[in-house]
Amino acid sequence: MDKVIISAAITGGMTVPGQSPAIPVTPDEIVESAVGAHAAGATIVHLHVREPASGKPSSDIDLFREVVSGIKERCDVIVQPTTGGGKGMSLEERSAVLPELKPEMATFNTGSFNFGLFPIAERANAGEDFEEWEIDYLEGTRDYIFRNTFADMEKVCAMFRESGSKPELEAYDVGHLYNIKYLVDKDLLDTPVHIQFVLGVMGANAATIDQVMHMRRTAMDLFGEDFTWSAAGVGYPAEYHLAAMCLMLGGQGIRVGLEDNLRVSRKKRAETNAELVEKAVALAAMFDREPSTPDEAREAFGLKGRAAVAF
Repeated sequence: MDKVIISAAITGGMTVPGQSPAIPVTPDEIVESAVGAHAAGATIVHLHVREPASGKPSSDIDLFREVVSGIKERCDVIVQPTTGGGKGMSLEERSAVLPELKPEMATFNTGSFNFGLFPIAERANAGEDFEEWEIDYLEGTRDYIFRNTFADMEKVCAMFRESGSKPELEAYDVGHLYNIKYLVDKDLLDTPVHIQFVLGVMGANAATIDQVMHMRRTAMDLFGEDFTWSAAGVGYPAEYHLAAMCLMLGGQGIRVGLEDNLRVSRKKRAETNAELVEKAVALAAMFDREPSTPDEAREAFGLKGRAAVAF
């Protein structure tokens, strides 16, 4: 079987805890969920952290350190913290994981765009199920620009180089691929680059078959053989539609998880991240592909290894 890198997005800025009791909030819950996702077949765990008491998105480096250290102690999964953070965080807060933790990998957002989560607050029973801060957080995205300017990206490139971390380049729209090309041409990013197409966020590109093909074709035109790619569809069924497309087209990775999608099927909500990973593993097997081990992914990506991180 060909291998595929399965990433599990454990908890994050695209969901709020009021949407599902399955969303992990405390450091212990996040660690437990990440370890379970790895046991189910995840090669990488993508991480945000939350204030334990409220569930609000946080950039607290002590929370990050507690989570990443806890995961490292219990399994050998590749730990991938975010540099995207959440609404209201500065670039310095979002990217502090690089100099502080020096992870093997971290995400790198490759362009600015309108980031709209407010339709979640308009759904039936939202006022009953959500805390007041959750409604405010979601409604506040009507006027939210997820800022990633060229100056911002140049700073983050330098931080990745200094930390020795591999960036997973999050491309939410086709223009972001041209931003990556600019950074490569300026020798600010090392090749081969690893690009993740994150499709389905309101304000960016749609999670459709046509747009996956368009993004892939554009990346091939820009980077030739000098890139690898994965796909993350936001929502259901987009998460698994994009995963199937990526598997068919020879992509190196797929992403699932409660940050992006809360359903295992139309009729069933996920109770754990592991459930979503298990479905991804089963889907991969239909295409004669099996999950990469973390060490196989480390070799494929040229990662520095677990011993070289600062946690």
